[in-house]
Amino acid sequence: MAQLEAEIARLIREYQAKTGKQLTIGTVESATGGRIADRITNVPGSSDYFKGSVVAYSNEAKAALLGVKKATLENYGAVSEQTAREMARGGRKLLNVDVCVSDTGIAGPSGASPEKPVGLFYLGLAAKDGRLSRKHVFQGNREGNKRDATEAALDLLKQYLMERINATGPR
Repeated sequence: MAQLEAEIARLIREYQAKTGKQLTIGTVESATGGRIADRITNVPGSSDYFKGSVVAYSNEAKAALLGVKKATLENYGAVSEQTAREMARGGRKLLNVDVCVSDTGIAGPSGASPEKPVGLFYLGLAAKDGRLSRKHVFQGNREGNKRDATEAALDLLKQYLMERINATGPR
């Protein structure tokens, strides 16, 4: 089975072949610490479509760099659907990309609460045609949770690209 990052590259090329437009992507990461960007840039030629990444680990960085509202962080917390969406939206604007993927989560082993267990991650995606988010609860250790969240973020991007291609119809 092809790795997700290679599949994403193939889908971006397919989209360009159908539409004549090159989609650009970026990532804004918290708990994955840059792993999503690392995986994407493992593909030769990724510089054609990957424009950059921001690792915004602290709440201050999320607010200052990505424009996550302080009220969002206070009312919902850093690990929330709302924060993941605002991170993706802010990253899309900051990086000037068509599509931006974000993650925020609790990798473990500490940082959990009864409402937010270790392994809880929210992924976000922002594009011109909308925003979405996904909730995941992974069951691994810190390393496993970060790996699984990275894989899930790449899969979210892949699914979005597939939907975008299918919506364009034949050329």
